[in-house]
Amino acid sequence: MKPSPDPDYRHRFPAEVISYAVWLYHVFSVSLRDIELLLAERGVTVSYATVRRWCQKFGESFAHAIRRRQPRPGDKWHMDEGFSRIESVQHYLWRAVDQDGVVLDILVQPRRDARAAKRFFKKLLKGLQYVPRVIVTDKLKSYSAAHRGLLPQVEHRQSRYLNNRAENSHWPTRRRERQMQRFKSPAHAQHFLSAHAFINGHFHPRRHLMAATGYRAIRSEAFDVWRQETCVRYVA
Repeated sequence: MKPSPDPDYRHRFPAEVISYAVWLYHVFSVSLRDIELLLAERGVTVSYATVRRWCQKFGESFAHAIRRRQPRPGDKWHMDEGFSRIESVQHYLWRAVDQDGVVLDILVQPRRDARAAKRFFKKLLKGLQYVPRVIVTDKLKSYSAAHRGLLPQVEHRQSRYLNNRAENSHWPTRRRERQMQRFKSPAHAQHFLSAHAFINGHFHPRRHLMAATGYRAIRSEAFDVWRQETCVRYVA
Protein backbone atom coordinates (compact mmCIF):
# COMPACT_ATOMS: atom_id res chain seq x y z
CA MET A 1 0.00 0.00 0.00
CA LYS A 2 1.31 3.45 -0.90
CA PRO A 3 2.34 5.46 2.18
CA SER A 4 0.56 8.69 2.86
CA PRO A 5 2.35 11.84 1.68
CA ASP A 6 4.72 13.63 4.00
CA PRO A 7 2.81 16.69 5.29
CA ASP A 8 5.97 18.79 4.99
CA TYR A 9 5.82 18.31 1.23
CA ARG A 10 2.09 19.05 0.92
CA HIS A 11 1.80 16.95 -2.22
CA ARG A 12 -0.29 13.89 -2.95
CA PHE A 13 2.84 11.92 -3.90
CA PRO A 14 5.08 10.45 -1.18
CA ALA A 15 8.41 12.01 -0.38
CA GLU A 16 10.38 9.17 -2.01
CA VAL A 17 8.80 9.86 -5.42
CA ILE A 18 9.56 13.58 -5.26
CA SER A 19 13.09 12.91 -4.02
CA TYR A 20 13.69 10.35 -6.76
CA ALA A 21 12.48 12.71 -9.50
CA VAL A 22 14.71 15.56 -8.28
CA TRP A 23 17.64 13.14 -8.00
CA LEU A 24 17.20 11.96 -11.59
CA TYR A 25 17.01 15.51 -12.90
CA HIS A 26 20.18 16.76 -11.24
CA VAL A 27 22.39 13.66 -11.32
CA PHE A 28 21.75 12.57 -14.92
CA SER A 29 21.44 14.51 -18.17
CA VAL A 30 17.79 13.64 -18.68
CA SER A 31 14.86 15.84 -19.62
CA LEU A 32 11.66 16.33 -17.67
CA ARG A 33 9.81 14.19 -20.20
CA ASP A 34 12.41 11.43 -19.74
CA ILE A 35 11.74 11.50 -15.99
CA GLU A 36 8.00 11.31 -16.66
CA LEU A 37 8.64 8.16 -18.69
CA LEU A 38 10.93 6.61 -16.07
CA LEU A 39 8.36 7.20 -13.36
CA ALA A 40 5.59 5.79 -15.55
CA GLU A 41 7.61 2.57 -16.00
CA ARG A 42 7.59 2.28 -12.19
CA GLY A 43 3.84 2.80 -12.00
CA VAL A 44 3.85 6.49 -11.05
CA THR A 45 1.63 8.58 -13.30
CA VAL A 46 2.79 12.17 -13.19
CA SER A 47 3.27 14.86 -15.85
CA TYR A 48 6.59 16.44 -16.76
CA ALA A 49 5.14 19.83 -15.69
CA THR A 50 4.67 18.46 -12.17
CA VAL A 51 8.25 17.18 -12.17
CA ARG A 52 9.40 20.67 -13.17
CA ARG A 53 7.53 22.19 -10.23
CA TRP A 54 9.10 19.64 -7.87
CA CYS A 55 12.59 20.47 -9.09
CA GLN A 56 11.97 24.20 -8.79
CA LYS A 57 10.42 23.91 -5.33
CA PHE A 58 12.70 21.36 -3.70
CA GLY A 59 15.98 21.41 -5.66
CA GLU A 60 17.66 24.25 -3.78
CA SER A 61 16.42 23.11 -0.36
CA PHE A 62 17.75 19.59 -0.99
CA ALA A 63 21.08 21.03 -2.14
CA HIS A 64 21.27 23.26 0.95
CA ALA A 65 20.62 20.26 3.21
CA ILE A 66 23.40 18.29 1.52
CA ARG A 67 25.75 21.24 1.75
CA ARG A 68 25.20 21.42 5.53
CA ARG A 69 26.25 17.77 5.84
CA GLN A 70 29.48 18.15 3.90
CA PRO A 71 32.79 18.53 5.75
CA ARG A 72 34.48 21.91 5.73
CA PRO A 73 35.83 22.67 2.22
CA GLY A 74 39.53 23.02 1.53
CA ASP A 75 41.51 26.20 2.08
CA LYS A 76 42.67 26.59 -1.52
CA TRP A 77 40.09 28.20 -3.79
CA HIS A 78 40.10 27.98 -7.56
CA MET A 79 37.91 30.56 -9.31
CA ASP A 80 36.79 30.90 -12.88
CA GLU A 81 33.97 32.45 -14.87
CA GLY A 82 32.17 30.72 -17.74
CA PHE A 83 30.06 32.23 -20.49
CA SER A 84 26.39 31.67 -21.19
CA ARG A 85 24.01 33.49 -23.51
CA ILE A 86 20.72 34.05 -21.72
CA GLU A 87 17.85 35.92 -23.38
CA SER A 88 20.27 36.94 -26.16
CA VAL A 89 22.57 38.62 -23.61
CA GLN A 90 25.95 37.22 -22.60
CA HIS A 91 26.15 36.38 -18.89
CA TYR A 92 28.98 35.04 -16.77
CA LEU A 93 28.79 32.03 -14.48
CA TRP A 94 31.19 32.78 -11.64
CA ARG A 95 32.27 29.56 -9.96
CA ALA A 96 34.62 28.62 -7.13
CA VAL A 97 35.87 25.14 -6.16
CA ASP A 98 38.36 23.94 -3.57
CA GLN A 99 41.49 21.88 -4.20
CA ASP A 100 39.41 18.67 -4.16
CA GLY A 101 37.03 19.91 -6.85
CA VAL A 102 34.13 20.51 -4.41
CA VAL A 103 31.95 23.40 -5.59
CA LEU A 104 31.92 26.27 -3.10
CA ASP A 105 29.42 28.55 -4.80
CA ILE A 106 28.08 29.83 -8.12
CA LEU A 107 26.82 33.27 -9.09
CA VAL A 108 25.25 34.32 -12.39
CA GLN A 109 26.04 37.94 -13.34
CA PRO A 110 25.77 40.07 -16.49
CA ARG A 111 29.31 41.45 -16.09
CA ARG A 112 32.80 40.37 -15.09
CA ASP A 113 34.21 43.66 -13.86
CA ALA A 114 35.65 44.47 -10.43
CA ARG A 115 32.21 45.10 -8.96
CA ALA A 116 30.99 41.69 -10.10
CA ALA A 117 34.12 40.02 -8.70
CA LYS A 118 33.64 41.71 -5.32
CA ARG A 119 30.02 40.61 -5.23
CA PHE A 120 31.11 37.02 -5.84
CA PHE A 121 33.82 37.19 -3.15
CA LYS A 122 31.29 38.51 -0.63
CA LYS A 123 28.86 35.71 -1.47
CA LEU A 124 31.60 33.14 -0.94
CA LEU A 125 32.73 34.59 2.38
CA LYS A 126 29.18 34.90 3.65
CA GLY A 127 28.35 31.28 2.87
CA LEU A 128 31.58 29.67 4.12
CA GLN A 129 32.41 31.80 7.18
CA TYR A 130 36.18 31.29 6.92
CA VAL A 131 39.11 32.70 4.98
CA PRO A 132 41.09 30.60 2.47
CA ARG A 133 44.84 30.14 2.50
CA VAL A 134 45.34 30.57 -1.27
CA ILE A 135 43.21 31.88 -4.13
CA VAL A 136 43.99 30.70 -7.66
CA THR A 137 42.53 32.58 -10.65
CA ASP A 138 43.29 33.39 -14.23
CA LYS A 139 44.75 36.80 -15.09
CA LEU A 140 41.46 38.68 -15.17
CA LYS A 141 42.16 42.00 -13.41
CA SER A 142 38.77 41.99 -11.71
CA TYR A 143 39.98 39.24 -9.39
CA SER A 144 42.96 41.36 -8.32
CA ALA A 145 40.69 44.29 -7.45
CA ALA A 146 38.39 42.08 -5.38
CA HIS A 147 41.37 40.42 -3.70
CA ARG A 148 42.93 43.74 -2.69
CA GLY A 149 39.66 45.06 -1.34
CA LEU A 150 38.38 42.01 0.55
CA LEU A 151 41.17 39.46 1.13
CA PRO A 152 44.50 41.34 1.01
CA GLN A 153 46.09 38.97 3.54
CA VAL A 154 45.41 35.87 1.39
CA GLU A 155 47.94 34.67 -1.17
CA HIS A 156 46.70 35.23 -4.72
CA ARG A 157 48.14 33.14 -7.57
CA GLN A 158 47.30 34.16 -11.13
CA SER A 159 47.96 31.75 -13.98
CA ARG A 160 45.98 30.33 -16.89
CA TYR A 161 47.65 26.95 -16.25
CA LEU A 162 47.02 26.58 -12.51
CA ASN A 163 43.27 26.97 -12.72
CA ASN A 164 42.25 23.84 -14.64
CA ARG A 165 40.33 22.55 -11.62
CA ALA A 166 37.85 25.44 -11.79
CA GLU A 167 37.66 25.34 -15.58
CA ASN A 168 36.91 21.61 -15.58
CA SER A 169 34.09 22.10 -13.08
CA HIS A 170 32.12 23.93 -15.79
CA TRP A 171 31.68 20.77 -17.90
CA PRO A 172 28.63 19.33 -16.07
CA THR A 173 26.95 22.71 -16.47
CA ARG A 174 27.78 22.81 -20.18
CA ARG A 175 26.26 19.38 -20.73
CA ARG A 176 23.04 20.32 -18.97
CA GLU A 177 22.83 23.68 -20.70
CA ARG A 178 22.99 22.00 -24.10
CA GLN A 179 20.45 19.40 -23.08
CA MET A 180 18.09 22.11 -21.75
CA GLN A 181 18.61 24.22 -24.89
CA ARG A 182 19.96 27.14 -22.87
CA PHE A 183 18.74 28.75 -19.69
CA LYS A 184 15.49 30.68 -19.96
CA SER A 185 16.49 33.62 -17.71
CA PRO A 186 19.26 34.65 -15.31
CA ALA A 187 17.02 33.72 -12.36
CA HIS A 188 16.35 30.29 -13.92
CA ALA A 189 20.09 29.75 -14.40
CA GLN A 190 20.88 30.79 -10.82
CA HIS A 191 18.19 28.58 -9.26
CA PHE A 192 19.11 25.56 -11.37
CA LEU A 193 22.88 25.85 -10.95
CA SER A 194 22.64 26.47 -7.20
CA ALA A 195 20.94 23.09 -6.85
CA HIS A 196 22.66 21.18 -9.65
CA ALA A 197 26.23 21.92 -8.58
CA PHE A 198 25.81 20.51 -5.07
CA ILE A 199 23.49 17.59 -5.86
CA ASN A 200 25.48 16.44 -8.87
CA GLY A 201 28.78 16.86 -7.05
CA HIS A 202 27.46 14.94 -4.04
CA PHE A 203 27.08 11.81 -6.20
CA HIS A 204 30.17 12.32 -8.37
CA PRO A 205 33.33 12.25 -6.25
CA ARG A 206 36.72 12.19 -7.96
CA ARG A 207 36.56 8.48 -8.70
CA HIS A 208 39.87 8.30 -10.56
CA LEU A 209 41.72 9.19 -7.34
CA MET A 210 40.33 6.38 -5.17
CA ALA A 211 40.17 2.60 -5.08
CA ALA A 212 36.95 0.79 -5.95
CA THR A 213 36.20 -0.12 -2.33
CA GLY A 214 36.65 3.47 -1.20
CA TYR A 215 34.47 4.77 -4.01
CA ARG A 216 31.67 2.31 -3.16
CA ALA A 217 31.79 3.33 0.49
CA ILE A 218 31.53 7.02 -0.43
CA ARG A 219 28.71 6.28 -2.85
CA SER A 220 26.79 4.35 -0.21
CA GLU A 221 27.23 7.20 2.26
CA ALA A 222 26.02 9.68 -0.37
CA PHE A 223 22.79 7.70 -0.83
CA ASP A 224 22.28 7.50 2.94
CA VAL A 225 22.66 11.27 3.31
CA TRP A 226 20.30 11.89 0.39
CA ARG A 227 17.58 9.66 1.85
CA GLN A 228 17.93 11.17 5.30
CA GLU A 229 17.76 14.75 4.05
CA THR A 230 14.96 14.34 1.48
CA CYS A 231 12.57 11.70 2.84
CA VAL A 232 13.42 11.15 6.51
CA ARG A 233 9.95 9.94 7.40
CA TYR A 234 10.38 6.70 5.45
CA VAL A 235 14.01 5.85 6.21
CA ALA A 236 13.52 4.43 9.68
